[in-house]
Amino acid sequence: MADDRLTHIRAMPKIELHRHLEGALRLETLHAIAVEYDLPIVNQSIETLRPFVQMMPEDIRSWERFLSKFSALRQFFRSEAIIKRMTREAVADAAADNIKYMELRFTPQALNNLLNATFSEVVEWVCDAANDASAQLDIQVNLILSMNRHESLDIGEQVLDAAEAFCDRGIGGIDLAGREAEFSARPFLPLFERAKSLGLGVTIHAGEWSGANTVREAVEELGADRIGHGIRAIEDPALVELLVERGTVLEVCPTSNIHSGVVANMAVHPLTALYRSGVRTTINTDDPLVCDISLCDELAAVLAGTPLTLDDIRQQTLTAARAAFLPPDQRLALVARLEGLFSETP
Repeated sequence: MADDRLTHIRAMPKIELHRHLEGALRLETLHAIAVEYDLPIVNQSIETLRPFVQMMPEDIRSWERFLSKFSALRQFFRSEAIIKRMTREAVADAAADNIKYMELRFTPQALNNLLNATFSEVVEWVCDAANDASAQLDIQVNLILSMNRHESLDIGEQVLDAAEAFCDRGIGGIDLAGREAEFSARPFLPLFERAKSLGLGVTIHAGEWSGANTVREAVEELGADRIGHGIRAIEDPALVELLVERGTVLEVCPTSNIHSGVVANMAVHPLTALYRSGVRTTINTDDPLVCDISLCDELAAVLAGTPLTLDDIRQQTLTAARAAFLPPDQRLALVARLEGLFSETP
């Protein structure tokens, strides 16, 4: 039965709305870079490198430990060629997983950590590589620019400037990530308002490492179109009703939530309760490298560990298509294509 489910999942057309480029890299590529640049993080062995960039069975499940992987990953973005290679590989890996539409988000500040480049240059490199890879593969790629709430508003303004400059090159939205338990999203409200005036979608990480209050803030005060994670909304029944009423979409990343200590295991994950309450949930990987998963793996884990069915998975995939940060005509075309592909898939 488990093998049958996996076969169906592999054959099923998929959509990913919440995947970070920085967490979607190939371990083999990182190892090659580490060797080329003689980084102290590695001594010629992929297995020596792995614990620095991937959650391990012995790792404490906490947001601090989870984020520590990204501190290590920031050491690898060392040239235009590397960033373009990583982007192409992330798109190719998604296409190989039968993902037909992906929104790949990235943080210009993280990619520019070691470079003396402008954000516009970094964004152009990712746009060029993503568009080239998408044109060669059976996958549509849209990009989201991320900023961190624990970094300065000035950095956020530079990110939004770059998004505006490249909105005709595949930038569909902006994202606010970072340490939600320690830093409010409110200072970024003017940026969200400006982003919406430009026609960009707004997604905000909330309800992951802090409670339901950050989800309510993102929806009611900051006008988020979608919420990254958002699973702790389940702690506030009135908020769940609000999410249903407004049709706010949650970008749920179950395995990531387990690895970062938000929930203990799949059996107690709020995804099922939120979905059955009528909240518009979607299922995503967050960081395939860090979590050591593909979207196929993620969906298989949900089917194995929760009461959700394959039809529930398909419905959430359609929800993802309807929530894509695309112009209305392109979004309708994506939904129609997905429905057609589903009709052809057993």
